[in-house]
Amino acid sequence: MRHRQADGAMDLAQLRTFLAVYRAGSITAAAGQVGLSQPTVTTQLQALERQLGRPLFERLPRGVAPTAAAHDLAARVAAPLDALESVIGNGSDDSRPVAEPPVLLGGPTELLATKVLPALAPLIADGVRLTVSTGLADDLLADLRVGTLDLALSTIRPRGRSVLAETLADEEFILVAAPKLAARTDLNRLRANDFTGTPLVAYAADLPIVRRYWRHVFGTRLEAEPGLVIPDLRAVLAAVVAGAGISVLPSYLCSGELASGAMQLLNDPEDAPINTIYLARRVGGPTRPHVDRVRTRLQEAAREWRSCED
Repeated sequence: MRHRQADGAMDLAQLRTFLAVYRAGSITAAAGQVGLSQPTVTTQLQALERQLGRPLFERLPRGVAPTAAAHDLAARVAAPLDALESVIGNGSDDSRPVAEPPVLLGGPTELLATKVLPALAPLIADGVRLTVSTGLADDLLADLRVGTLDLALSTIRPRGRSVLAETLADEEFILVAAPKLAARTDLNRLRANDFTGTPLVAYAADLPIVRRYWRHVFGTRLEAEPGLVIPDLRAVLAAVVAGAGISVLPSYLCSGELASGAMQLLNDPEDAPINTIYLARRVGGPTRPHVDRVRTRLQEAAREWRSCED
């Protein structure tokens, strides 16, 4: 005889389905993972929401977004469900090795290209597979929470219990120009917002990085229009080296050009503005040796970056 589930008790199948949707960010994708139809997945989620008395997901034009209740539930059930899944999987008679899926890593384009991917190259040669996404910090952290990333490099410290973050490194911002432009640039005029003959090259039209530098170092509000806007710091660097104007850039991006003399510092304050870079990962989840190797290598590389700057 089958006994009816007690009122208020959560069904294991519902929790497994919930976790699949939470990590996939999509009912369609989760249905394929758990081997159920989309209507069945929806029904299980609705039953779970009735038991909790709170919605778990907001329906979006593409996929779903977890609510605070979903983040809380995932933080509580992910590790036990993954452990159970591991036990069940280890009981299989199929002893054939299963290739570990690619590590899904997200971060800022310039940091990935300049520092991160060169540091991870030995792991790729050693068999670790990696799929990289670029984007803004808020978007990357959202992808991490729903399971479409394994690790994220973020300049925003993640909040909430579903994501853990560790400090990886600090990036320092510096005011730079090509030598010929630097020779005729008067820092006092710049401090007074006089940019006559000194165009600004910027990552964005509202000059977020340059404005922050002016506020932090000069204690004044920047009043200027950029002469060139391009949303790639590597392109900003190339334009500055070519003499298009001055800009504020992360020091790690300019180290080679400064060393070679292709670019010069316009100012060397004692207290330069910095961004802290965090390495973020989800709470719980199955053990992923390749994810752990990538994380460990990034921690080692960050120590090397810091030692080079000291």
